[in-house]
Amino acid sequence: MERQISFTPPDLAQPEAPPGPVRRRHVFYLPGYDPEASKRYRALFVRELSRYAKRFDLPRRRTSPARAEGTVQSWTVEAGREGWTTDTTYEVLLWDDLVRRDFARPMLLSMLLLTAGILHALVTGKLFRLYGLNWKYGNVILYPFVMTLLLVGLGAALGVALGQGLAWAAGGTLPGLAAVGLGALGAVGLLVAATPLLDRIFLRQLITDWVFNWQHSNGWRPDYEARLAAFADHVAARLADTEADEVMIVGHSSGALTAVELTARVLARGPGRTLSLLTLGAGLPLVAINPRARRLRAEIASLVASDRVVWADYQAPQDWMNFPGFNPVQDLALPPVPRVANPLIRSAKFRELLEPDVYARISYRPFRMHFQFLMSNDLPGEYDFFALTLGPQTLRERVLAPALIPARAGVAAEPASAHREI
Repeated sequence: MERQISFTPPDLAQPEAPPGPVRRRHVFYLPGYDPEASKRYRALFVRELSRYAKRFDLPRRRTSPARAEGTVQSWTVEAGREGWTTDTTYEVLLWDDLVRRDFARPMLLSMLLLTAGILHALVTGKLFRLYGLNWKYGNVILYPFVMTLLLVGLGAALGVALGQGLAWAAGGTLPGLAAVGLGALGAVGLLVAATPLLDRIFLRQLITDWVFNWQHSNGWRPDYEARLAAFADHVAARLADTEADEVMIVGHSSGALTAVELTARVLARGPGRTLSLLTLGAGLPLVAINPRARRLRAEIASLVASDRVVWADYQAPQDWMNFPGFNPVQDLALPPVPRVANPLIRSAKFRELLEPDVYARISYRPFRMHFQFLMSNDLPGEYDFFALTLGPQTLRERVLAPALIPARAGVAAEPASAHREI
């Protein structure tokens, strides 16, 4: 049975005055666990905004060249049509250098860490809880572990078989100790030889992602914690001098967790302006349900009770790599909160946003469907990434009363082939 997705918190803060159109917005975007984030998200943004502008008639659209300063990649966007124009400063906060460092770890070591993480998840009951939240994501989690066992077993069998064949050819039998050694060498050799293929089927990505989340949930990633502190310093400095009507922190996939942690730490620094927090296809339970992730649950609880943030979380049942129906208020053992002001939870309803042939083609491609959160719709809908981040409505207003953007009158929709691969 599908879990109920839509949720409006009973104590959602009411605006002091009717919101006016957003003329200036500052967006901080947190990418997920991606070794190519510094290259991928600028290109994806520009390409998909171009598609969006043609499909939904966005006549005013101007994007500046990207500028990089340390771990921040930024550009500006002017977007609008008759009646409104919004100027947006878009900053991508990068931590892909940490991910690349994980990717440089020997595959065999990553697989050993994965095995330790899976066993820990079994002992603590975490894996069963994740399966209960979304069996599809549970399969995504187990896929690299099962592949690891298969590859190790196949490599060991090949090594032993080769040794037995050589021993038989020499007129003898293979001693037990030699069989063990050849089996181990065969397993290692197969893993090394298969590494390029494993990268093509995203196995290294899934292994290192799981290991990172396991390490982070146990408090074993000081490099990530240091980067979060640097991000909080950067955002606080921007808040001190911004004239934006809305400041929005956006996170997709694993980056949704980073966005939640960052927002909580910025707000904890003291009084200040209200922030908008937008999480897309989030994987919060991967870390938050670990019994040792007490700090994260405390940060989530602080956002749940806060009037200084409007947190909107979009989920998609069609996306294997999120948790549709997950509600941190109901599904996490949070510290007691005096009120429930967040998050607003809605379904992205991808089936209603995509042309039927496109939907059919990508339904069984988990990574492609997962990235739909950041891509142009085919059809008008309540979930609209570019209306959320570049449009005139505040996040709160957009979620509660979205002004749907009609398709461009008199212009045929782009063919399905216009959808590029991810």
